[in-house]
Amino acid sequence: MIFITAKFRIKPEYADRWPEIAADFTQATRSEPGCLWFEWSRSVADPNEYVLVEAFRDADADAGAAHVGSEHFKTAQRTLPPHLAETPRIVNTTVPQDDWSLLGEMAVSD
Repeated sequence: MIFITAKFRIKPEYADRWPEIAADFTQATRSEPGCLWFEWSRSVADPNEYVLVEAFRDADADAGAAHVGSEHFKTAQRTLPPHLAETPRIVNTTVPQDDWSLLGEMAVSD
């Protein structure tokens, strides 16, 4: 899978509304056939920062290419940056799995 984590620093006046501002993009991306997950979290250390964890199916990048080529991605490229304080930072890699693994070092016993 293609695994992506991105940090978005939002302008303070938009930070509380970011989930609403990004809602159309989020919903459209989650509806893509190749999307495994697309989840926003707000930083507990910086209330103006949101972290996006996303994953797309397939090792040959068809799902990733479809995402970046989609109309909703192009719309987001125009509509989201005015709300940002800086260019988002990203880690993008391909991993040989298709779901989350268990964290064995913190296994929960029944």
